[in-house]
Amino acid sequence: MLAKRGFSLTGVSRAGKGDVPGVDRWMKPDALDLSDHHAVINLAGEPIAQRWTAETKRRFRESRVDFTKRMVDAIARLPEDRRPQVLVNASAVGIYGDRGDEILAESAGPGTDYLAELCRDWEEAALPAETLGVRVVRVRIGIVLGKGGEAFERLRGVFKWGIGGRLGNGRQWMPWIHVDDLREAIVHAVVSPTIKGPVNGSAPAPERNVDFTKQFAHALHRLAVLPVPAFALRIGLGEFSEAMLASARAVPAALVSDGFEFRYPELGAALENLLDRSE
Repeated sequence: MLAKRGFSLTGVSRAGKGDVPGVDRWMKPDALDLSDHHAVINLAGEPIAQRWTAETKRRFRESRVDFTKRMVDAIARLPEDRRPQVLVNASAVGIYGDRGDEILAESAGPGTDYLAELCRDWEEAALPAETLGVRVVRVRIGIVLGKGGEAFERLRGVFKWGIGGRLGNGRQWMPWIHVDDLREAIVHAVVSPTIKGPVNGSAPAPERNVDFTKQFAHALHRLAVLPVPAFALRIGLGEFSEAMLASARAVPAALVSDGFEFRYPELGAALENLLDRSE
C-alpha cells in the first residue's frame, strides 16, 4: 500500500532479508539506519497467543519494549534534519485490561493486569521520540481477521469442524478488525499529519464473544454448540486464558475523528469477504 503511494521502503528482519513486494532493501535490527526515512513503522513482537512462562514473558518484553527503545535510541543519534517525521508503533487493546461493558475510547486509562502493564511499558518506550520532534502514533491493535492470519485460521478451523463455541460466559467484548482496514489505518497514520498519540486499531462495532462466535459459525454454516468453560481455559492455557476472557469494548474514536473510513465496520461484512462461499 505504501509502495503504491510512491514510498520507497526498507525492511527490517532478524535475517536482514525478506520477500515482501515493494520493499527495496533489508537490514538487520542491530544495524538500524533510520536516517532520511519519512516514517518508521514498528510492528515487532513475540506472539502473545501461547502459554505464558518466565521465558516467553522475557521474549514478550525484549521484542516489544526493549526493541522499541532501541529504535528510539537510533532516531536520537541522528541529526535533527535526518530524523523520521513519524513513528507508528504497535501496541494492543490489551492495554485496557478487563473492563466489562465500559466503552473504551483512546482516552481511557490502562488496566492493571500483566498484559496491560506490558502494553503500557511498550507505549512508554515510544514516547521519548516525541521530544525529538517525531510524531508518534501508538496503534492499539485488536484481534486481526485475515486469511493466513493466526487468529482467523484457528477460528475457521475450529468452527469448520463444528467444535466452536463461546469462551467462558461469552459476555466479554472482542475488539476485532479486518486486516485490510488495519493496513489502511497504518498507512493513514503515516500520511495524515493530524493523527498522533494512542489510536485504537479495531472496528467501530466490537462484538460480545457469544455473538462473535455465532456469526462466525453461521458464516461457515455451522453451529456454535461447544462452549469452553473458563476453568478449562485456565487449565489448558494458564495465565494467557485471562487475556482471552478479558472484556475490552474498544472503539476507534481517534481514527474516525481523523476522517478514516472503514471498509468493513461490521463483522458480518468482514466475514463475508474473508470466507469462501464453498465452505
